[in-house]
Amino acid sequence: MPTVLVIDDNPAVATALEVLFSLRDVRTVRAESPAEGLAILAREGGAIDAVIQDMNFRADTTSGAEGAALFRTIHERFPDLPVILLTAWTQLESAVELVKAGAADYLAKPWDDAKLLTTVHNLLELSQTRRELDRRRTDDNRRRRDLEQRYDLRGAVFADPAMERVIALACQIARADVPVLITGPNGAGKEKIAEIVQANSTVREGPFVTLNCGALPSELIEAELFGAEVGAYTGASRAREGKFESADGGTIFLDEIGNLSSNGQMKLLRVLETGRFERLGSNRERQVRVRVISATNADLAAMIRAGTFREDLYYRLNTIEIRVPALAERTDDILPLAKHFLAEGKRFAADARDALRRHAWPGNVRELKNALQRAALLATGAEITAADLALPTTVAPPPSEEPDRGAIEAALARAGGVIAQAAADLGLSRQALYRRMEKLSIPRE
Repeated sequence: MPTVLVIDDNPAVATALEVLFSLRDVRTVRAESPAEGLAILAREGGAIDAVIQDMNFRADTTSGAEGAALFRTIHERFPDLPVILLTAWTQLESAVELVKAGAADYLAKPWDDAKLLTTVHNLLELSQTRRELDRRRTDDNRRRRDLEQRYDLRGAVFADPAMERVIALACQIARADVPVLITGPNGAGKEKIAEIVQANSTVREGPFVTLNCGALPSELIEAELFGAEVGAYTGASRAREGKFESADGGTIFLDEIGNLSSNGQMKLLRVLETGRFERLGSNRERQVRVRVISATNADLAAMIRAGTFREDLYYRLNTIEIRVPALAERTDDILPLAKHFLAEGKRFAADARDALRRHAWPGNVRELKNALQRAALLATGAEITAADLALPTTVAPPPSEEPDRGAIEAALARAGGVIAQAAADLGLSRQALYRRMEKLSIPRE
């Protein structure tokens, strides 16, 4: 039940307010002096949602000085606690000044019951909302501290609950000796999640070998993965060890796994099933024990339907799937990450912080990092402004140029199904894209 503290030396005032508030299921606590009111706040301030205080507490004074002193003390000790001032006309000017200093409102005596109830109701709603937010923030901070104390998070920077859940899942499954598939858009932080899984695994002391399957021609990926003998392909003038051999006893991270050739997929499936493989150009089997973590921004289910990705390999890789959300889906991470990437000696202007929050970040964390590096070079002083960030402004197309089904489906495919990213790509708000999808009967997968 919400609680209001009434501080007034007239018991009749406190009784009248107690009766009035009881009709709205509001509990009233009374104090007859500033000292008693402050003692109650010190004792149970966390349970008080609002204060209604008089401006005078001695019969021989009408200056309002006592009330002003009481308000300033309450405001200093409990800056988020709303305070309503009850004032006679002689203290009206003082009450106005206190409102400017942070008081929630002032009401003249005798007060209007309806106006007082409305004012208190609104303040109690705000107070309850703030208290809930504070509770959630406290819980979030406690969970983050617990994660940081229990696990090696590899310096991950996060504040959004969506990313906290991803990291908690990565830590939870790290010790299970099973393949992990990390999905999400480009630049969202999939490799950081792979590092966290490896750092908390049973093979954390072993090697951590990475290969970006999208950065190599398909004919070279197999040689990189499994190694090659002399003459196995043009230019192979000496035998070479593959990534799986290098990762023996540790972890291999295969990024952009959707780019693996059909032959490479078959060999990878065999390694996952048996731990055995052959180098290119060799018939001799080699045995390794490697934890496989893979990542992709592609729609592997669609690739399976199209016949370009093996379904049996998908299920082998996907024993555990971790989806990393786009930065647009974890907006509470934007400013902490921006501060992390901020060059030493630089700070953000208010308009830069606003611009960072408003931008859709279709390139995710990678785009944010690049934007901060560019802004540090462009800024002429210590302060980075919105102009230094030079973030593009997305303008929605006029109604006559609304995207058709093909454009929307293509944008969704590029964004890996992330609505916020697809909307930014099309120049629409998320709500506008949802409406357009409903109009064209495009399912929300």
